Amino acid sequence: MALERPGKIIAVHLNYASRAAQRGRVPQQPSYFLKPPTSVAASGAALERPAGTELLGFEGEIALVIGRPARRVTPETGWSYVDGVTAANDFGVYDLRYADKGSNLRSKGGDGFTPLGPAVLPAAEVDPAALRLRTWLNGELVQEDTTGGLLFGFGRLIADLSQLITLEPGDVVLTGTPAGASVAVPGDVVEVEVDTAGRTTGRLVTPITAGTVPLGPYGALPRVDDEQRADAYGTSAASFELTPALKERIESVGTATLSAQLRQRGHDAVSIDGLTSTRPGTRLTGRARTLRYLPYREDLFEKHGGGYNAQKRAIDALGPGDVLVVEARGERGAGTVGDLLALRAQVRGAAGIVTDGGLRDVAAVSALDIPVHHAGPHPAVLGRRHVPWDTDVAISCGGAAVCPGDVVAGDADGVLVIPPDLVEEVVAAAIEQERREEFIAEQVAAGERVEGLYPMDEHWRAKYAAWLEKR
Repeated sequence: MALERPGKIIAVHLNYASRAAQRGRVPQQPSYFLKPPTSVAASGAALERPAGTELLGFEGEIALVIGRPARRVTPETGWSYVDGVTAANDFGVYDLRYADKGSNLRSKGGDGFTPLGPAVLPAAEVDPAALRLRTWLNGELVQEDTTGGLLFGFGRLIADLSQLITLEPGDVVLTGTPAGASVAVPGDVVEVEVDTAGRTTGRLVTPITAGTVPLGPYGALPRVDDEQRADAYGTSAASFELTPALKERIESVGTATLSAQLRQRGHDAVSIDGLTSTRPGTRLTGRARTLRYLPYREDLFEKHGGGYNAQKRAIDALGPGDVLVVEARGERGAGTVGDLLALRAQVRGAAGIVTDGGLRDVAAVSALDIPVHHAGPHPAVLGRRHVPWDTDVAISCGGAAVCPGDVVAGDADGVLVIPPDLVEEVVAAAIEQERREEFIAEQVAAGERVEGLYPMDEHWRAKYAAWLEKR
């Protein structure tokens, strides 16, 4: 089926679980913005990065083409109003986001900023629950997800929009992007494809060129900062608010106690093992930000090892209270962090660094205030064993799975990863456990036998209750 210029283009802000994990928030309901029809481009058409801008973001998406008027339809019938499915790329310049205050008109509405195609799959011939979306940057796969990862299904989106807006034939709904969206620069080529059960849209190809006409002073001019860079490169994640009060409560108990409470709740694989701290007397508490290294390979390191690579982006994206957790596969034969990057993390306000690989410049890092938990010292640079690959994705570190936004707690006994939804419950139980253990220790020191006291029987529980009332 042919794809014509739509009457309107409606895009969903956030609709994949993987992207929500990166952004550090899960929306309760879908939210939207409009893109002008003049932003549509065909496959193969070059896209100018506007002169004077730095952060041209790409977002591979599945686009729905409306086939018949939809007004006040239900989620159960919403899909029936879709005529076809195609690939889309929701380009935008982060440099202008501040000027739009959420509308995204200038930042995402430029000419050519919505490539669509090349082929449209008939909706009647595909299963909306079994579509796969992939994006390539210069031939490297950077995004891959399926409609199984959607927060809000296609039928629900159509129903929600149609409550107030009549969707007309030819209108396009962009359904969100998964994790992996990042930045393209002049000379890059971005490709997007949607496929299912042997059917494919083909690759939507967009070469990036450099604009030469600067923006005039009669409108908002490009502006970027570290926060915008972090968002653009896909490194922003803060899925749990770790308040000062909660941090204080976590640090009032030991990781041994926290570990016991996690185990009681079925979490017995949450310790990051085999590490040493540069500051063993310093507590480590913060939100996880992640960095993953691949095993060294010459061609991959040539493409990804230099410049503003994933390692540097991860460090620069750290904020107050963040803990950078590094997957280095337990490889101790090269450093994964050194003194300059550790210092940068400290200046950024990070709470600490955890790596299951080697640490360079151990003496200099140990002199810093920031605690670094590592698998051992090594003088070699990471290029001997590692390729910096990606950031803020789920990783493995020291035998534990770590997701962006997890709570990381460390002390002299070790480092734990606490799922955010369990933190309040686990900490409250740990505080109570340590109160009980304080009482028990007092009784043992006074000469009482352990039998019946640890764990406490009915007699000792009554005495414990009386002890609490006097505190």
